[in-house]
Amino acid sequence: MSDQSSPIVIGIAGGTGSGKTTVANVILRRLGADKITFLPHDSYYRDLGELTIEERQSINFDHPDALETELLVEHIQALKRGVTVEVPIYDFTTHTRTDQTLHIESQRVILVEGILIFADETLLNLFDAKIFVDTPDDIRFIRRLQRDLLERGRTVDSVIQQYMTTVRPMHLEFVEPSKRQADVIIPEGGHNTVAMNMVVARIGEMLARQ
Repeated sequence: MSDQSSPIVIGIAGGTGSGKTTVANVILRRLGADKITFLPHDSYYRDLGELTIEERQSINFDHPDALETELLVEHIQALKRGVTVEVPIYDFTTHTRTDQTLHIESQRVILVEGILIFADETLLNLFDAKIFVDTPDDIRFIRRLQRDLLERGRTVDSVIQQYMTTVRPMHLEFVEPSKRQADVIIPEGGHNTVAMNMVVARIGEMLARQ
């Protein structure tokens, strides 16, 4: 890093259901949440409030265009300068942003998580370290199915249809190729104790050099 006082920016990418959030939570727990700003790319889905329910349901949410990545970039740049940002709060049941935002302050580490963050060149240039969570497709699908049923009010048929029509094709087109951008690839995500020990130790070294 050219500026030792600037926060360390770490990207955690991987396919849907790969365990990115688990990896992020391990880092948060081990290093201390008071040192880390967490930015999930999912918070930056575009507001579709001007569309009908039918039109919203036809959107390809696994394509980079579905996300306002330019706003995420602005927020990371602001946090690197020590400026507080207001992160959108997204409602996945209606595909709209709520009227509220999350007040986020800059910390020593900025942790950015999302399936497509390594597919955007501007974002890539902001990361000091890039971690890719690599998990078998069947495990990822099961996790996606469970999450969408429990947290997002979806039906089994709708989850399967979306997976086959957009999730899987977009994974093959954007997510899987972005794996080559990673500095570290973690098989099985946060449950890989050896890999997580190495990642946490490496981040600790980076912090010690600040």
